[in-house]
Amino acid sequence: MLTPLTILLVTVLSGAMAMAVLGSLWREAIPGVGYWITANAVAIVALLSFALQGHAPRWLSFVAANGLLALALLLVFEGCLRFLGHRARPWPAYAALVLVVLGICYWTFIEPNFNARVTVMSAYHAILYGALAVLMVRGRPAHRPRYNYYFLAAAASLLCAGHGSRGIMYSFGALMQTSLLQVSPSNVAFLAIGILAPPFLAIGVVMLAHDRLAERLERLANVDDLTGALSRRAFLEIGDALLNASLRSGVPVAIAIVDIDSFKAVNDTHGHAAGDQVLAHFATFVARELRVGDVFGRLGGEEFGVLCPTTTAAEAVVLLERLRAQLTASAPGELPRGLRYTFSVGVDQMRRGESLEQLMARADRALYAAKAAGRNRVMVA
Repeated sequence: MLTPLTILLVTVLSGAMAMAVLGSLWREAIPGVGYWITANAVAIVALLSFALQGHAPRWLSFVAANGLLALALLLVFEGCLRFLGHRARPWPAYAALVLVVLGICYWTFIEPNFNARVTVMSAYHAILYGALAVLMVRGRPAHRPRYNYYFLAAAASLLCAGHGSRGIMYSFGALMQTSLLQVSPSNVAFLAIGILAPPFLAIGVVMLAHDRLAERLERLANVDDLTGALSRRAFLEIGDALLNASLRSGVPVAIAIVDIDSFKAVNDTHGHAAGDQVLAHFATFVARELRVGDVFGRLGGEEFGVLCPTTTAAEAVVLLERLRAQLTASAPGELPRGLRYTFSVGVDQMRRGESLEQLMARADRALYAAKAAGRNRVMVA
């Protein structure tokens, strides 16, 4: 038979399994995971304290149990804040938790009132679950899939509705009860809804953590680790898409193949660490100066590519010439003293019916012509 005590024990086991799954992600240093593991541990202690009602002091089975259960949900919420990059602590929620605990003390020791305790606890949980649902919907990164975030938002919304209706019914005296472990249809029904909270929350946060792992893997595949520019594979994929769009719309697309001049001499004279600094500085400089919509990637070694949508070859020459002159006139302070460098560029524009490889080959020939003409210049094919 399903009783409040068996429901609490099943929920404890669910929390323990959630801790085991989240613990496997601990080493990945995903923001929020530590909060979620702690939340499950606190919830287990709270539920075991609830199970001791009638066999332990009221400060433990009533006050501490309710306070810890509310704290567990607050830790889940704060973990989600950390996961989404929010650094500020939700101090209003912590202040409300203190008020809830004070209310539990009052309605336990001064004016014993079970319905009042249930009402205040349900209200606190409903508000936090509602805030969690809003956080997941509004805080979802635009570049990530919606499903993981909306799953947790939907679970939080259902739990918000459950706690909200429970609080309303007890506050108006629609249900009369004297103990959490009292066997009654309504109590068992509400506790059965409550048993869904830990597994649903655990599944939701684990899905978020795995989405973060997937994002890291995607970044490793699409972004060059040293420079932060797109990898060659990602650059070529975007280039193919831009060329296909250009064929449909007739809008021009220009490409620039960029090569740092005498890079081998930089490595030989200043060392490979200085060479890495030059690559990172160059990538940061170009990415900062390009227009919105331009695509920048590392093709290999000291060679980079720039894709310029809705741009003719002549316009791309003006853009790259400005960057070349700007770098030549500057003295990068983050590089070893006395180390300066230049770059050469080959530019061309897409022709109808050709592939990205053909376009890049012509721009590459223009780059070699710029090198042969003395380097530190921009040439069009």
